[in-house]
Amino acid sequence: MDKPWKISRGPIAAADLDVEKANAINMLLIRPVGVLPAKPGDPILPFAVGLFNELRPLLKPDSGVTTLRRATAAYVHCRRYYFASAQSDSMRHDLDGEPVEPLSPEDRLVAQKRFLSLKRNAGKAEAPAPAPPPPLSKNEQIRAALLSRKNSSVQAG
Repeated sequence: MDKPWKISRGPIAAADLDVEKANAINMLLIRPVGVLPAKPGDPILPFAVGLFNELRPLLKPDSGVTTLRRATAAYVHCRRYYFASAQSDSMRHDLDGEPVEPLSPEDRLVAQKRFLSLKRNAGKAEAPAPAPPPPLSKNEQIRAALLSRKNSSVQAG
């Protein structure tokens, strides 16, 4: 996997969790920014290089820079953000959500690798629970009941 993807999946839609993370960022700012999704289904827009420095002046006086940095990191290090950044036609966007430049092939490749890594790890975390044992047949239930009676009478005597 040394080459970025050549086929685009189009805009990557934000899920509820992406919107929650975007809202966490916007709550720290004096005004919401257009580069973040406002509702599920809105496109995830990769940030322009240096966008964090443009967010800092919008920080509410009672909010800390470290809190903003963590909230922003939680948003940009998620699977769908990497997937949006890895698309062949992905563009970087300014605070208002306007495209400013295409992502470099190198940045797209890094995003692609991180997306695939997170996808693999999520697959491992979401492995199905082992299936419960099959129900006992009528004969097996009777045998188990008889054995339990026999064992309890042996222990009592």
